[in-house]
Amino acid sequence: MIAILIRAAALVWLGLAGLAQADPAHDDPIQADTVHDDTVQADTIHDDDDQTARHATTANPSCPPGATRPRQQDALTTLARQLEAWDEAYYQRGERLVDDGVYDEAKRRWQRWRDCLKPLDLKPLGLDPAAEPSRQPTPASPRDELEHPFAQTGLDKLPDRQAVGEWLARQSDQTLWIQPKVDGVAVSLVYRNGELETAISRGDGETGQDWTRQVRQIESLPQHLPTDEPVTLQGELYLRLPGHVQARDGGVSARSEVAGLLNRHELSAEAARDIGFFAWAWPDGPASGERRLQQLADLGFGDTARYTRTVSQLSEVVQWRDRWYHAPLPFASDGVVIKRSHRPPGARWQAAPPSWAIAWKYPAAQTLAVVEAIDVSIGRTGRLTPIAQLDPVLLDDREVSSVSLGSLAHWQELDVRPGDQVSLSLAGATIPQIERVVIPATPRQALTLPDAERYDALSCLTLMPGCREQFLARLAWLGSEDGLDMSGIGPASWAALVDAGLVDDLLDWRQLRAEQLQTLPGVGEARARQWIDAFRAAERRDRTRWLIALGLPSIPDEVRRAALAAPLAALRDRSEQGWQTYAGIGATRSAQLVAFFHDPTIGALLASLPPSSSVSPSTPSSAPSSTSLSTSPARRP
Repeated sequence: MIAILIRAAALVWLGLAGLAQADPAHDDPIQADTVHDDTVQADTIHDDDDQTARHATTANPSCPPGATRPRQQDALTTLARQLEAWDEAYYQRGERLVDDGVYDEAKRRWQRWRDCLKPLDLKPLGLDPAAEPSRQPTPASPRDELEHPFAQTGLDKLPDRQAVGEWLARQSDQTLWIQPKVDGVAVSLVYRNGELETAISRGDGETGQDWTRQVRQIESLPQHLPTDEPVTLQGELYLRLPGHVQARDGGVSARSEVAGLLNRHELSAEAARDIGFFAWAWPDGPASGERRLQQLADLGFGDTARYTRTVSQLSEVVQWRDRWYHAPLPFASDGVVIKRSHRPPGARWQAAPPSWAIAWKYPAAQTLAVVEAIDVSIGRTGRLTPIAQLDPVLLDDREVSSVSLGSLAHWQELDVRPGDQVSLSLAGATIPQIERVVIPATPRQALTLPDAERYDALSCLTLMPGCREQFLARLAWLGSEDGLDMSGIGPASWAALVDAGLVDDLLDWRQLRAEQLQTLPGVGEARARQWIDAFRAAERRDRTRWLIALGLPSIPDEVRRAALAAPLAALRDRSEQGWQTYAGIGATRSAQLVAFFHDPTIGALLASLPPSSSVSPSTPSSAPSSTSLSTSPARRP
C-alpha cells in the first residue's frame, strides 16, 4: 500500500470516537498543521485498494530483526563482529572508524539483543549463557606487554536523561562529582620514588603498550613528583585545543591524532607540546575525594580539580553537561562523567565498567538505527517520497522514528532495506538523514519500487483505487490557507470525511449538510456548524484562489494577477507560447499550465464553481508571498 503521512495531530476518524461524549458546545476541532508543501505528512494511513509499497520487517525493538531465531542469532553475531572490528581499531590502532554516537548505539543494541536471546537461544551459537560476559570485551593486542598496576575500568555510557536520573537515584547519600569526558587516549602513569617510571596504554584494561619513551617527552606532564610515595594515575592524554567548543567544533579527530603521535617510535618536541594530560583516577591515592583533588593539584595536576564539580540532582548534571558542551575548553570532550567521590580501593578494580561511575555523552551528531520498514508517501503533485521507519533512536537528544529518503532514485542509491542498520545524522543541524548502510540485513529483502509513472500533477483528482493518499493531499491543500483557507479543517478532517464516504470528489464538500457531518465520531452540533461555516466562506473566494486550490501550477507573484485576468475560456485557449509571454513562465511551466486547463476533470470542476469565483480579485491573494503583485505583465500574449 502506498503510505501517506499526515503531519502533526493527524487523528483519523476512527481515532475520534473517544471524543464523541464531549459537550457539543465545546467540540475540539480536529486539528492539523497548515500544509505549505506538496505532501501531507503524519500517521501512516493504509488502504486496501492501494498498491503494496511498504517494505517491512517485523521485530521487537529489543530483539534482533528476523522472523526466526536463527536469523536473529545471525544478526547478533554480525553486530558483535562489527563491534570487535571497531574496538580493535580504536583501542589498538587509535583509529575511530565510526562516529561515537554510532558506536555507542551499536553497543547498547548488542546488549539489548543479547539479553533478548538469553539464556537458551545462545546455545546454537556454541555459547554458554551462564558464562558469557554481559559486555563486549576490549580486544587485546600482541603489543600489550605491560600489566597495569590497577585495572582500567572503563565506563558504562547511559543513553538519555531518564537513565541518568535513575542512576542518580540509586546513589543515596553519596557525594557525586561531574567532570568533562575528555576525548583522548587513556593511559596509566606509574610514578615510583617521585619519578615517572612507566606509561602504559589502556589496551584491554589489564595490559597495554609501553608508551614510556613518548610520554617522557611531554612537557606539560610532570616527570618528577614532590613525594616518594607510590603514585599511579589513570587519565587521558589529549590534544591541546585552546578555546575548543565541542558543540561548534566537534571532535576534530583529536583522539586519532594523539593516538597516532603516541604510536610513533619517537615523539618530536613540537608534537609533544601539543599533548596534555587529564587525571581522572588515582587508584592508590587518598580515600577521601576532597583530599585526592587537593593533592593532585599539589602534585601538578590542577586540571582535575579545575574541572570537577559537585552535583546532587539531575538538573545540575544537565546544566553542567550543556555548559561544557557549549563553553570553550582546552580539549575536545564527548560528554560528562558522573562518579562517586568515594570509590572502592584500587586493588578491587576490574577491567569492566564499575557501578560507581557512568558517562553521559553529549547529544549524538550521528547514531545507528535499525530500519523497520520503508513506506512510500505520495504528495499532491504526484511526487513519491520513500520514508524509512526506524526503531526509535536519540539524535541530538531528540527521538527519531522516521526519516525521508528524498526520492526513489536516492533510495536506490543508498540501497536501504528493512533490517539494515544505518548511520543517521543531522543535515543542517535539524533534519535527520541516512548517510549509509553500516550493517546490511541478512538476508536482504528484494525491493519492489512503486510505479512512478502512475502519479503526476493531474492524477487522482477524484477518489479512485490507489489514489487515496494523493487525493487526501489535494484536499488538504485545497482547504489550507494557501487554498480556500477553511478555518478549523485540516488533513485529519478530510481523512474523516473520505473514510466516511462523504467526499470522493474535490468539491463534494459543497453539498454536505450539518446532519451528515454529525454522523462522524467526535463531530457534534457545534463542530458541524463550524465546518459548514468554513465551507460557505470558501464559496466566496475569488477565482484565483479557486484555481490555486484546485492545483494550478505555480505562476510568479509579479505576473499572476495579469496572467489570470482573462475569462476561463481564454485561459483554456491560451497556447504555451502565450503563457511564455509572461515574465518567469518558461517552457516547462507553460506546458503544465496548458495541461491543467485542458484536463477534462479540471474543466468539469471549474464549470461547477460558484458565481463569485468568476470575479477576478481586485487585490493579490492566494499563495503566500512577501512581494506585491504587478498590475501588468512584462509582455502581452
